[in-house]
This record gives sequence, structure tokens and C-alpha cells, in this order.
Amino acid sequence: MFRASKSSNHRPGRTALMAAATGLIAGASILAPLGAYAATDDHGGAARNNGDKTSAIRESIVDGPAKNVILLIGDGMGDSEITVARNYAEGAAGEFAGIDALPLTGQYTTYALNKDGTPNYASESASTASGWSTGTKTSNGALSVDISGKPQSTLLELAKANGLRTGNVSTAEIQDATPGAQIAHISARGCYGPVKTTANCASESLEKGGLGSISEQLLNLRPDVVLGGGSATFTEKAVAGDWAGKTLFEQATARGYQLVDSAAGLDTVTAADQSAPVLGLFTKGNFPTRWVGPAATVGGGNLAPVSCTENPARLNTGLSLASLTDKAIDLLSADSDQGFFLQVEGASIDKQDHAADACGQIGETVDLDEAVQSALAFAKADGNTLVVVTADHAHTSQIVGSTPPGLSVALTTEEGSTMLVSYGTANAGESQQHTGSQVRIAGYGPGAANVLGLTDQTDLFFTSSNALALNTDLRSLSAAATLTLDQPTVAPGAAFTGTGAGLNADWRVAGKISTSGSADPLGTVDVIDGQALITGTAPTTPGQYTVTATGAQTGVSVSAQLTVAAAGTTPTPTATPTPTTTPAAVLPGGSTNGGVGGVAAAVGAVLAATGTQVAPLMGAAALLLAAGGALVWFRRRRHGLTES
Repeated sequence: MFRASKSSNHRPGRTALMAAATGLIAGASILAPLGAYAATDDHGGAARNNGDKTSAIRESIVDGPAKNVILLIGDGMGDSEITVARNYAEGAAGEFAGIDALPLTGQYTTYALNKDGTPNYASESASTASGWSTGTKTSNGALSVDISGKPQSTLLELAKANGLRTGNVSTAEIQDATPGAQIAHISARGCYGPVKTTANCASESLEKGGLGSISEQLLNLRPDVVLGGGSATFTEKAVAGDWAGKTLFEQATARGYQLVDSAAGLDTVTAADQSAPVLGLFTKGNFPTRWVGPAATVGGGNLAPVSCTENPARLNTGLSLASLTDKAIDLLSADSDQGFFLQVEGASIDKQDHAADACGQIGETVDLDEAVQSALAFAKADGNTLVVVTADHAHTSQIVGSTPPGLSVALTTEEGSTMLVSYGTANAGESQQHTGSQVRIAGYGPGAANVLGLTDQTDLFFTSSNALALNTDLRSLSAAATLTLDQPTVAPGAAFTGTGAGLNADWRVAGKISTSGSADPLGTVDVIDGQALITGTAPTTPGQYTVTATGAQTGVSVSAQLTVAAAGTTPTPTATPTPTTTPAAVLPGGSTNGGVGGVAAAVGAVLAATGTQVAPLMGAAALLLAAGGALVWFRRRRHGLTES
């Protein structure tokens, strides 16, 4: 029987680095005998420790902050799924060169909440991904909102707002639960695009004034690098907003995205940033699995054991999870002065576990292991990167000693022995269920000691955000924004441009021009590196007008005065007035740092209550806001995370 072999898909430079860092032997067949297993005269050959580990563990405990964080998620990869895959691919006494190589290991709980706040012991991927993405538990099926539906800021959003580069990689549709939790806030995980959102999440659709579908929220957020499946949804047309009637692909092109759909196309991408983010969608749906084999059946454990084979439908190896992880790291780390946050998901461990497909889930675990090796190789060379490997929830597969009454399959393992794998939570043809067990979490690098012991899934949010020294108050990160007009005084009907700056936590900005009696919209534009350009045509009636830009995410407003000169007069340039801010957070989340945001909110409350402009108070607020911005800058500078 043919046995699938493991091979490296990395470029030569990264391969050599990975081999040196992790001890991986590229191209080794999984039929190769294990030295440890062969030493049966040495207490059975099963011991894993090679001497005392005290010094090694002590050296691995590195205090933060970290410059970069890489989270690698094995969807549905409970302890049993890891053991099944290790036994088959590496042998009972073997180990994975990536998953098992992280020195600091703990366990975390994964329960979700019901709408009434009581525990739901059997969670699923949306609620669990939301847990580590936001630090807030939610109900099954919801993405990055709390149980009352209030959006919670995600690690990816916060990293971007703090000036880091961001990436999101998955072998699933990029709108699926795990990648979707970092990029969207919605009540139902299935609302991928405008069609499903209009039908199933109507109140959250763009036409109803909501944030829109998961795909539309992704386009607004503009992560620097997004790689995965799910292109079918991007052929849908927007039904509202600036791109109504246009497909999401057309919208992405208009907004400056680099679109790629093949390994060759991805190879041509040499840079990714906010001006030209990369959106790589390589399949209509999920990626095909790496390995295939027979599904478990009733009595399957009594049949002749089988071996897994390569999936002929597998994508080009340049699109393996490891190669995509390599590419994302290369693009995100290109600017040595900026840190980054990257999430990588091996998605179909879960999907094949649902299908009672042991070979499918094993191959996807091996695939994830190679991605972990890539991340570890980078982290060990970089010296300032936190790598965390974990799962969203446990699953149903179990290693058993005899054929159970339910579904099972017999596999021939690395050592040539027979391993029985059982699936007992659903009948044949039905979807196997998740289980509520705690799952493994392991870390390497600055801040990794925080995964030790028993933690909860939500703790991973704080481990990651604290390691990166993130300011988790989005509103405060845009609170010192300004708006400057290119020509504060213009002729009637003349064109003008306003530049909003410091809008660090806003992805979109709406402009308007108003007098005391009326207001006209100037459209909504993207924010690129904290800046937004708002263009308009001056009114034909001379007078004083206010141009305002309002952040769609934080509600922060900045204004400047525009003078329209009388016809026949020469416009005289005027000094740009001090902008005002009106904070009104739309996307609160994480912990609130007070400070800048608290001062701005207090000033706004005082002005709202008195109905007057208090110049001394506004002056003091401006000084405090500037000081707060300086403190955030100094904090990043202290960690070596600002541009020189």
C-alpha cells in the first residue's frame, strides 16, 4: 500500500534556516524508522527527556515585549487529534518538529456562553476564535461580538491601530470562523457576503446601516496580507454603499488591493502595505486536503489496516500552509522598523474530523506542523517574536484498543503497527461533534511563559496584546487626529481637499461640509496609514463653512473652517484653525486605558452639558491629548517598534 511521504515546500534559504532551527530533515519519508523507537533495550525506548531540562526551560522564559506575534491555530486539534497524527506520521515515540518543539506548554479551557450568560460547554469555532481574538466570550455562531451583540475589538484591529502590520492566513475560506473572527463583527458566522447577510443578518447589512458582511468588513479593515480560500463570495455584488452594483472583486481592485489567485501570481508579489494590501484567494471554497483515505465506518476497525495517500486534488505545493506562512512572514517582516501580528490556521483538521476522515485530518495536522516549523525558524532567527500554537476546541476522534460499536478505521502507522481510530458522536453520514475538553497551548519567545498551567482561551488575547504592548483603547488612538485644508479660503465653486491625519484606529472616514442650517456629504474614503483625503467642491454662496471628517470605527470627528470668498475678490489664505475632536466610540473592546480617551470623553461631556465653548478647557484637553500621543509613541519607541 502506498504511503504518503512528507516533503519540504520551502525556498532554499528558509529551508536551511528551518533545518538549523528545528532539526527538520527535509524530504524524509514517514516510512523511515525512528531511532528512539528502535532502542527497545533502553527501557522500551519511549523516554523523551534527554537529561535535565531545568536550564533549557529557564532560558526559554523571556520577558516581553515582543516585536511580532504569530498565532498558529489547528482548528479542532485537540490532544487526541495531535496524538492520532503523531502516532501515524512520526511513531508513538516520535515527535513533530514544529508542534512538539515549543518549550512552554499548558492547557486552556474553551467553553462558550449562552445568550443568558450561562456556560455552553460544547463550543464551536466562531465563539472560540472570538475568545482569543477579543478576550471576550460570546455565544456559538457569533463573531467578535459579546452576547448582547456589541462589537469587541480584535487583535488584528488593535495591532493595525497601534502601527503594526497585519496578516491572516487560512486553508479555509477566509470568511470562515477562525480567520473571520479577526476581521469582522457579526451575529452569524455564515454571513460571508452581501447575499447571505441580506437574508440572514439583515439588521447588520450595509443597506440597513450595519457593518456589512464578513467580506465587506475585511475590505474595510485592509490587513496587509490575506491568504486563503473563499473567492466565490467575492463574485457577489454589493447592494449598498459606495460600490453598490459592483462585485467585491471589483471593489477590491478599486481600493488598491493586489489580487492573486495562484502560486505563480503570489511569487510576483514583492511588497504589501496599506497602499497595496495583498488579497490572495486561491480556491472558491476551502483548500483540498493533503492526504486522503477511507472514511470510518461501522465495523471499520475489523477491516484490513490501510495507509493514507497523497490527494491528487491537492493544490500546488507553493500554496501549502507552510509556503503561505513563509510568504506572509516575508512580506510582513520586510520593514524591519515595524512589528507585525499574523494569524495562521490549519482549518481542515476540524473539517475532516467532522467527516470521520482520519487520513484527511492527519494530513492537515502534518501540514500545520510544517507551518509551525516555518514560524519557529523565523522566531529563532529574529529573537523578538512570540509564537503560540493552539486549537480552538477539541474534537471527536479517539484512539481505541478494539473495534467500537460506532464508526472506526484501522490505519498502519509509522512503525508498521495497527492503530484504531474511533468516531462516536454521530451516525454514518452525519457530522461528528466537537467535544468540550481543554486543549493544548504552547509558546516560544517573549511572553510565552503566560501559556503555562491552566488558562482560558480568552487569556490568549491578553498574552498577545500584552506581549506587543498594545494600547487596546481604539478611540484614544484616533483622539489626536487633525484635519487640514489645502486652501482654507477658496472661490465659489472651487475644488478643495482636506487631509485627515492621526486617524490610526479608523479604517473609513465620512466627510461633510456644513453651515449652521444645512450639511452636504462629501463621501466616504479609506484611511491609509492614518491619513484620509477628502475632496469636495465649495458652495457657490460666499460665507464660512465647516468641513468635518468622522471616523467610521471610532466616531472621532475632526473639523476645519473653509471660507468661500465673495465673487470678484481674491481669496486670502488663512491660518488653519485648531481642529476639534468629538469622540464617540463605535467599536469599544478590550480594556480601556482611560488617559487620552477618558480626557477627550470628559471634555465632550462638559461641552455637551453647557452648550458653550470653553477655551481654557479645550486647551488643556489638547495638551493632554498631545501628551497621550507622545506616551504611546514613547512606549512603541522604547520597544524598538517605531521608525527611526
